[in-house]
Amino acid sequence: MRRYVYRCTVCRTTSPVVHQLEDLAAVGENHRLALHGGHIPDDEAAGQVDRLGRWYAALSPLIAMHARIADGFSDLRDPKGTGHPFWASAGATLVLGSAVALVLGVLSAAL
Repeated sequence: MRRYVYRCTVCRTTSPVVHQLEDLAAVGENHRLALHGGHIPDDEAAGQVDRLGRWYAALSPLIAMHARIADGFSDLRDPKGTGHPFWASAGATLVLGSAVALVLGVLSAAL
């Protein structure tokens, strides 16, 4: 399940998590209309976050991939929850480690 938040750097506020892009657009529009008279604040941000509340765009590629896999595993039990259970993080690490081992095995066999 995808999670999105809207961040206004002028007001220094962050919206609650929403799960649809349409809801994210509505949250941003309502904030702009109510507090900024319809004007768009400088450096406002809207985007996808993981279950821990971190922006995917701010994470390094490897950590973002781990977070996406762990989010997927965590969503199997509790789609609306937050945080990564230990088993989800361990499973994501195992999946990434297996993928690396497979690529290294194929490369070494090819050479």
